[in-house]
Amino acid sequence: MSDFNRERARLLMQAQGIDALVLFQPENFAYATGASGGVATMWRRAGGAIALVPFNSAEHVVAIVSDMAAEGLRQAAPSIDVREHRIWIDTVDLSILPEGSSTAERVTRAYREQGRIHPRPETFDLPRALELLRDALHEKGLGSARIGVDFEFMPVADFRALQAALPRVDWADGSAIIRRLRAVKSQREIARLRQASILAEAGLRALMADVAHGASIGQLSEAWRSGVRQAAHVAGVRNLTGQWDFIAVGPDPWGRAGIVEEGAIIKADVGCLIDGYSSDGARTFSFGNPSAIAQDIFSALACAFEAGLAAIRPGVTFGAVYAAVLQEMRAAGYVEYHRGHFGHAVGAGVGMEDWPFVSAGNEELVEPGMVLALEAPFYAKGVGALMIEDQLLVTETGVEVMNSLPRRMVDLKRS
Repeated sequence: MSDFNRERARLLMQAQGIDALVLFQPENFAYATGASGGVATMWRRAGGAIALVPFNSAEHVVAIVSDMAAEGLRQAAPSIDVREHRIWIDTVDLSILPEGSSTAERVTRAYREQGRIHPRPETFDLPRALELLRDALHEKGLGSARIGVDFEFMPVADFRALQAALPRVDWADGSAIIRRLRAVKSQREIARLRQASILAEAGLRALMADVAHGASIGQLSEAWRSGVRQAAHVAGVRNLTGQWDFIAVGPDPWGRAGIVEEGAIIKADVGCLIDGYSSDGARTFSFGNPSAIAQDIFSALACAFEAGLAAIRPGVTFGAVYAAVLQEMRAAGYVEYHRGHFGHAVGAGVGMEDWPFVSAGNEELVEPGMVLALEAPFYAKGVGALMIEDQLLVTETGVEVMNSLPRRMVDLKRS
């Protein structure tokens, strides 16, 4: 089942004069079809899996995938027009063996009867994949149309092959369309991100309980990860597909040798993945009394974060939210603090930070259904890493905060 909004896609294509989208990035393919493109996408080259999304939302999406992925896609998404190309993995159906005098002869007959008699490519057959795309476009009367491609992903070498295979097509950049589609989440996507955030916070609670004098970053990371796994087990969550963490301890925000000692700052920026959708949130703790300078900076960050949170609502620009955060830092006297962004969307991107960003001058509008991570960080050698970050759902009237841990700097030695 796909979370792709075909009607919204049609309106965005109409605004840019585009007749269809052809998507090559594995994440975009999965978004358009609701299923993985299979192992052929592991090289992140165009052609392993291709999704053709026509302008007319009543027309079926065409998926061009490997023969290994085709059957699974047909079962997962019966409404999709699936076409397949060969990859390097040799496979044959032996569930009903033909007659023959030996096993080898019977297997050979099975290959021949199933039409699996051609040599296989080293990885996958890009020319054949593009040939299948050409056929699909011509069938739909799009052989010389204006087609949007996710150019933000497309390797130059592969685009040249695409141009050579379909020279009459007017290839346009459809990256902005797919970005806007993926930025506004469906209810299923929101549920995944909310569950991911809940598990990440459960892990943080486990980390907070396990902190002890002398603990290393690796030990804190394992405490967090173990807490996440335990929470997932208790809740019966079966679709936890990953975890990541950036934990800093002590006065070096980037060092890996820090240990928990008196007055240490502990920053935990963490996320969990549910079906590939990554949460993002962060808290800063101390172990005993932190330095006065750390307390002063964190106090300014807390005020800046609250200003940004208050500014987020549908219809405002991301640039305005950025300005609200920065204005508070300037008012606190930090006139040379020049953070590039104060947050971003979250979803099923390659990393944990998706477009759009809470950045200076960004005129993109905040929309209901977006799931954002608002962050106020400060990194300084001699002090450490300080950070507040919450995951937010933009609603029709404002925001729903998905986190429940206090934003203040909790002293874990005394809590």
